[in-house]
Amino acid sequence: MSAVPEPVLAAFDVGGRPEPLSGGMGQSVRVGDVVLKPAGDEAEASWLAQLQHDLRPVGLRTPRPRQAADGRWVVDGWSATAYLAGDGRPGRWADTMAAGRALHAALRAEPRPELLDRRTHRWAVADRVAWGEATADLGPVGERLTARRRPLDLPRQLVHCDLSGNVLFHDSEPPAVIDLSLYWRPPPYAEAIVAVDAFLWYDAEPGVLDMVEHEHATQLLLRATVFRLCTDLSPEHQGERTPASTFEQLAAR
Repeated sequence: MSAVPEPVLAAFDVGGRPEPLSGGMGQSVRVGDVVLKPAGDEAEASWLAQLQHDLRPVGLRTPRPRQAADGRWVVDGWSATAYLAGDGRPGRWADTMAAGRALHAALRAEPRPELLDRRTHRWAVADRVAWGEATADLGPVGERLTARRRPLDLPRQLVHCDLSGNVLFHDSEPPAVIDLSLYWRPPPYAEAIVAVDAFLWYDAEPGVLDMVEHEHATQLLLRATVFRLCTDLSPEHQGERTPASTFEQLAAR
């Protein structure tokens, strides 16, 4: 965890002892009722903050961005949002997908930002590979998956492609969706990623894949699997890799 510089805390008018938060690649910290994290690309972080500021989802909480005293959304490489109470509850996959649908309904009219084309991080590369817009060496499993991919013409919009660990549940509040990771894809693709994640990382039974109720579910699940396979094989991947046998099971479906 990087220490939050004092000028950043002062700019966002927060004080107190920083507490590391799980998730967010271990970079987010809570200071009182505010969460601070490294912003990455400043232009994208500022765009996302403005979008979240204007967002009005129904039946869903999303983090309200905090502006610095001078109006900036990003200060010295850091952004800030309101802390939202709740916790992740693996296994509530139907509720996770429903939260995604509520978010995507609120995002439906948002235009496609050009900054998506400038992304070069491994998740952006994997997204393009999943949809046949780029290539990568994914080994025999990846070859079998991509060979089964067919053209898919579905309406696209901004969608959160990392819902699985970023939906918080609370006993007396609506669900919260955090750490928006937005791509320009069909909304049911996000649900396919949730199902694939549940199978790959949370020991869900294969039946979780049947929760993607869409006429093109097979094609969406193929792309979701390629997306996760590509990020897992990336040289930038940190931590334990998913066993190839797990991807094999998905490729065999």
